[in-house]
Amino acid sequence: MDGLLSLKEAIIIYLDRSGGLSKLIEDCKVFKGAQQTEAVYRFSFDVNPSDVLELNATLGDCVLHDPVKAISLFQSVCYLSIKTLSLIDHIETENQVNVVLKPTHLPPFPNYCLDLSEFPRGYGPMRPLALEGLVIAMTRVTKYTQGARFLCSEEKCPCSRGFHHIRVHAPGATESATVRSDFTCFLCSSPLKEDMKSRVLGDKQLVELIHVRAVDVLGVHDADSLRYQSVTLFIRDELCNSMRIGHLYRVVGIPAHVHQWPNVTWSVEACSIQPWTPKCPCLVSSNFQSLQTASACSPWRFAAIVANSFGSSVIPPGLYNTLKLGLLLSLVQTEDTPDSPNHLDVLALNSDTLIIDRLMRYSLPLASRGIHHALTGELLASLSRDEHGAGTANIHAGSALLASGGVCLLGDLTCYKKDKMDLLQSALESRTVSVFIPGKKYGDDMDQHLSFPLQCNFWALADAASPSKRTARCDNVVLGSVEMGSVPLQLAELFGLVVQCRETSSNHPLLSMTVHTLRQAMSPEEPLYPACMQFTTQDYKELLAHARELKVDMSPEAERMIHSYYFASRRVRSDSAQRSTVSVTSVKLLIALAHAHAKLSLRTQVLEEDAVIAVLLCESSVTLKHGASALVFPPDAVFPCALRDLDSLHQRDLMLEESRKQILHFVQTYATCTVEE
Repeated sequence: MDGLLSLKEAIIIYLDRSGGLSKLIEDCKVFKGAQQTEAVYRFSFDVNPSDVLELNATLGDCVLHDPVKAISLFQSVCYLSIKTLSLIDHIETENQVNVVLKPTHLPPFPNYCLDLSEFPRGYGPMRPLALEGLVIAMTRVTKYTQGARFLCSEEKCPCSRGFHHIRVHAPGATESATVRSDFTCFLCSSPLKEDMKSRVLGDKQLVELIHVRAVDVLGVHDADSLRYQSVTLFIRDELCNSMRIGHLYRVVGIPAHVHQWPNVTWSVEACSIQPWTPKCPCLVSSNFQSLQTASACSPWRFAAIVANSFGSSVIPPGLYNTLKLGLLLSLVQTEDTPDSPNHLDVLALNSDTLIIDRLMRYSLPLASRGIHHALTGELLASLSRDEHGAGTANIHAGSALLASGGVCLLGDLTCYKKDKMDLLQSALESRTVSVFIPGKKYGDDMDQHLSFPLQCNFWALADAASPSKRTARCDNVVLGSVEMGSVPLQLAELFGLVVQCRETSSNHPLLSMTVHTLRQAMSPEEPLYPACMQFTTQDYKELLAHARELKVDMSPEAERMIHSYYFASRRVRSDSAQRSTVSVTSVKLLIALAHAHAKLSLRTQVLEEDAVIAVLLCESSVTLKHGASALVFPPDAVFPCALRDLDSLHQRDLMLEESRKQILHFVQTYATCTVEE
């Protein structure tokens, strides 16, 4: 008895210190003065196990290893506090107090962590454990029974009135465990009947969580000989809608066996949920640090050499440098934030899609998360019926949602059917995934529409030599649209960066790739390009991870150039159809490109030189889609010459400086005029 009193005293002290007692008083104000007595009063408390252990080791051990006993102790303390302070007028028994404890975190020891890649799972302790994973599916919010009041059917029994038989939800319990018709009175063994007017309902949502390495199967990594299986997570009440499909979370929950005859499933009842980002070292390799020091004389040089050497294991250095720079900028500019406007999608057009496909497949693992969409798979989302008895709709993530915060490689768009093209176009226009849930099919009276934000960059390629039937039949073909090949112009417009992969006759890609492949086959151990091979794939991965973490600010010069170019472009394209091509989306694209180029150059401020690269890439993309304006640049303006030695780098700097002067002259000529919106 003394031990229980000391534990309850420790609970009172902890609630007072942590603010739990004040929260209890505030929560009780809702029920103060209520005319009808509630069957169950629910109170939830965030519990810091470290603070509890410092206060009372026995109580801390109880919270960590015997949650049922800990809840019973907190329940008793809360009931005594309510009665002593007269917080609720009509509460009668301790059974009416339903306490939910939510450990904020657990000790950082292996025994308190649950690895979702380990098996078997069902033999571990039924106590709070920490787990981390990726959300791949979730149901919509439904109702469950928090608590119910039962009365004895024998009128002479004292339990036929009052609150003697109260049942509340326990972790892992199904609805039938809380409410059913075969309960008997503990006094007279007569059947119990539920007081339906006293039932208390709450919100419930089911989430499928899987180990983050499981998405490697959907990328281009070599498949590991490991088995991944998702775990069902039950989240309730205030935790509902706190998770999003395609995002990573750290969860503290209690494992439980859910009995659904004849099966027993293993699931986790969530106590607390926090967004989780895997920590990885973001150190730039010594090779890139030396390169940055050597190229400090020019703000353009470091990013140019990085792009020129990129992917030298799959394609020769110097081949498709503009596309490689675009892919690197897209890899840098991946942000897992709902309000981020800086998406940087890439569409590559070339007559030989095999080379481009190789380059994109090589680049995909360098993303924070890379998903290679299969034509037979689901791109956006799919529906199925929940298998845990609720019968509601279970929403499964497609490739685009799984790639949140990373890159989704679509592959060759010429292989897509029209309905898939239309679906992709709609998703790119709204940057959301819309899911329609028919009510009759999934046990609801009303249909429901849900939307999920798209927060990934899309990469795609297409055969520019393949003519577009849709464009060929159009009478008013816009200049530049004939270059789109089989990709509809409306879809190509939605890709921020469109790159036409062209090479001069002196650097023919087929000849370069033939020499590259033969040298790899004849001398597999010998480095093909010693100057480029010093930058390994791991070096690029660390460089991009570091660049993604940089926070950059826009300099006044860069901001002035971007906005002036936007207004000047709208002024030049005076025709309404042409003017619509230079929309607010173009400003977002320019800002994203400038930010990404500054990050790739390992700078924290966007310079005017970064804005020059952004304007050249954007103008090339717009010209490719809609024709040239008064600002005419060649398609290879970003890389006007091959980068073979120091002299060629210096020559490129001079040519980019000329482009900068041309842009300034252009904006001074046209941006000063008032644009009629």
